[in-house]
Amino acid sequence: MYSDPSSALPDPSLRPEFYADTAAKRFFAWLIDVALIFIVSAIVVLFTVFIAAFFYPLLWLVLSFVYRVVTIANGSATLGMRLMSVEFRTHRGERFGLGEAVLHTLVYSISMSTFLIQIASIVLMLTTERKQSLGDMLLGSVALNRSALPA
Repeated sequence: MYSDPSSALPDPSLRPEFYADTAAKRFFAWLIDVALIFIVSAIVVLFTVFIAAFFYPLLWLVLSFVYRVVTIANGSATLGMRLMSVEFRTHRGERFGLGEAVLHTLVYSISMSTFLIQIASIVLMLTTERKQSLGDMLLGSVALNRSALPA
């Protein structure tokens, strides 16, 4: 299953099903997550009698960060990723815990704030063997097809 004994992740040349279509699935998962965060932030704006609208970008940033950390720490995937049957794994092949979720979300937030870094991440997800973003490469993590994982 694994050709590199130093890695606990599936080898993409021996087990391509783990990485098949993960870039597209991550994109659709991202769209779902953005929609969910928008709905929650709209509800917060309504409950604050539109006062939160004055600091909406900060509200979005905080809600997005908390949403990503909580969902990734509790299932190694956001809700959108779960719907798309994708989950994160560490370089050891383990599911994400709270520490990995915070680090991954921090790196993701930084990459989303810088256009060139985000473009580089997209290019890497489309061209690398393991379909890793720049943040994934920095952390040694991958997004795998959940259907290919052993039960």
